[in-house]
Order: sequence, then structure tokens, then C-alpha cells
Amino acid sequence: MDFMQYWQYSDMVTKSLFFVLLVLSIVSWVTGIIRVLQSRKLATSVADDLSQQIQPTQANLADSDAATRRLVTEQTLLKHIGRYRFASERGLPILGTTAAIAPFIGLFGTVWGIFHALHNIGMSGQAGLGQVAAPVGEALIMTGLGIAVAIPAVVFYNLAVRINRRVMYHANDRAHDLLASSARMVDNAQTSIDTKPAVSQTPSTRESQASAENIQQTSHYRSSASSQP
Repeated sequence: MDFMQYWQYSDMVTKSLFFVLLVLSIVSWVTGIIRVLQSRKLATSVADDLSQQIQPTQANLADSDAATRRLVTEQTLLKHIGRYRFASERGLPILGTTAAIAPFIGLFGTVWGIFHALHNIGMSGQAGLGQVAAPVGEALIMTGLGIAVAIPAVVFYNLAVRINRRVMYHANDRAHDLLASSARMVDNAQTSIDTKPAVSQTPSTRESQASAENIQQTSHYRSSASSQP
């Protein structure tokens, strides 16, 4: 089938639909590739970034009571997790919209092309199989183009959603670790006040233990993120 012959035969509506599908295809490919790459990068760095974001808050709450410290820490973690979720979902509406409407745009182009072809056949007065089959077959190209545009958008959308679930899992898991670490710091501070200075832990000891825990948790998140597609 000669595409140039079909292009000359098609009218302005069919050509406009073709360019719409072409733009949707380009946008979905660019958006899908960028979204997948950014989500993979966020999955490997979300745990470390969350720990860095919460450190100033914990430092400012060093003299607060346990209830206030836990409440402020939880609200801060929820705020940053919401930002990660918003950042990981950028571009997904474009992919979802393209996957939903591209087949229908192609189908509309096919229906319009068949109508246009049958109208021309009726005007010419020739209704043989040879006169009908070629224009109708060429009109079906639009359906194939719509499906070809929708399939990559669906693949990119599902892949990005899968990676974003891993991002949220790492963020929530690290948030629970940070809450537990904050509670232990409060308990250690209360214990150091109630016990004698000779048997209490020094600040450097507590900091070294917290640093060792953070290093272990960070290595766990990085290995988990790199081992999954």
C-alpha cells in the first residue's frame, strides 16, 4: 500500500487526526522515558533524602517532650512523603490520557475515512469491489496508528506506576525507622537523666550508634532498589 497515495486521497480531517496521533506519540515517548528514569533515580535516593530532610527537625526538637517530638516528626515525614508522591506522579496523566484516547482517535479517523471513501464512490457511480476495497482498507490505517500510539503509553504508564510503588515503600519504610529512632533517642535522653553520669551513655556513643543504624538502613534501601527493575 502506497502511503503517499493514501495521503493524497485523505481529506483535511484525516490529516488533522494523523498529526494529533503523531504529537501524542512523541509526547508519550518523551514523557514515558523521562518519567521512568526519574522514578528509578528517586527510588534509589528517597531514603537518604528523607533522612537528610528530617535531621534539622530532630535537632530543633532535642529539648522537647516525647509527645511533641513524635507529633512534629510524623507531620514532617508526611509532608515530605507527599512531596515525593507528587514528584513521582508527574507525567502520568499524559500517559494515561494518551493510552485512553489514542485508539478512539484512530477509530474516528477510520470511520471518517470510510465515510469519505464511500461518498466519493457514490459520487463517481462506480461501486465495484475494486473501487470499494482500496479506500476502505486505506482508511483502516488510522485504527492501526491509534493502537500503535496507545501501546507504548500503556507500557510506560504501568512501568512508572510499578517503580513509584517501590518509591513509596522505601519512603514509608524509612519513615517508620526514623520514628523508631526518634523514640529511642527520647528514651535514651530520659534514661541518662534518671541514671548516674558514670553509667549513662555519652552523646558521642549515641551518635555513633545512630550513624551505624543509618548506614545499615541506607545500604539496605540501595541494594533493594538496585536489585529490582
